[in-house]
Amino acid sequence: MRDDLAFRRRIDAYLCRLVDEEETELLRLSGELAPLCAQLRASLTRGKRLRAAFLYWGWRASGQPDCDGVIRAAAAMELVHAAACTHDDIIDDSRLRHGLPTAHVAFAEVGAPRWSTRDPLPGPVPHIAVRQEQPAALAMMLGDLLMGYAAQVFATCGLPGAYVARTVPLWSTLLRETIAGEFLEVLRTGNDTPEIAESLEVARYKTAKYTVERPLHMGATLGGASRQVMEAFTAYGLPLGEAFQLRDDLIGTFGDPAETGKSNLDDLRDRKPTALLATSLTLLSPPDRRLLEKILDDPALDESDAARVRQLMDECGARRRVEEMISERVSQARSALDCAALPIEARAALGELATSAADRAW
Repeated sequence: MRDDLAFRRRIDAYLCRLVDEEETELLRLSGELAPLCAQLRASLTRGKRLRAAFLYWGWRASGQPDCDGVIRAAAAMELVHAAACTHDDIIDDSRLRHGLPTAHVAFAEVGAPRWSTRDPLPGPVPHIAVRQEQPAALAMMLGDLLMGYAAQVFATCGLPGAYVARTVPLWSTLLRETIAGEFLEVLRTGNDTPEIAESLEVARYKTAKYTVERPLHMGATLGGASRQVMEAFTAYGLPLGEAFQLRDDLIGTFGDPAETGKSNLDDLRDRKPTALLATSLTLLSPPDRRLLEKILDDPALDESDAARVRQLMDECGARRRVEEMISERVSQARSALDCAALPIEARAALGELATSAADRAW
């Protein structure tokens, strides 16, 4: 049986060493890069490490042993995730993640005492005047840097070069699909009548594939898995990835910010094209639908408005329906595992991951 805590500690330890090394190099270039170092560290200090776990068990499912090389390759998935989150927070103008200011918010406060590095600089951290339009630009560069680190870490993970080389097409696929999903979400955000099918399409490309399916494929390809295993991972990964995003939709509206570390108003204020919203608009009576649309159209939407929206979503059965959609997809994922020829330990770990991905509280 897998040890979640021990695995996360191994990933965290590697990422911490990476940040230490990169901080040294960045500060050698200029002390004014201290804010970048601080946000690089902040972006990698917390997380469930699910994407790393899926790559790791894709490797182990191929019959390969545990080793430091695959831990480093798995850590690259967390760098991809950190990059995507940084860019996503800019797009959504999200203010909090894991209970801390998002990168573009933190960059707006450059010069405040929050900026600290592993080793004190020789003298005070320089105060940098940041113009109003610059924080988002600085955060965008942080996201780009994180994605660059992901490619570097993966390419130099220590596994045989031939193993790493055969994953190159998957890197292009992962990035293409993730950007496609983000692009579609931006285009569809604010639409008056989001369709459930369109919402699920966004979830599939923006989240499902890069969270579950592609990390599994990365690990399996590194390990030389058979075509049958790759197909099983698609049959498992896509529905589970959609369940992950559907849970995220519920957390984004019904979650407690004290537990989730992020606002439960952002999705509503932005009128994100979530399956939860699309399902609500389908199930509500015409008067309640008009009320919901009126509330969502108000740019001053506050907590009392959001509470009314949650009530409407509960009363019409939308929240329950999304829970059913999650259960259906987890069941599909588990069925795919049952039909695949996998090592016992990998099968058990992927079964546990299905539960932790779909039933999490944050």
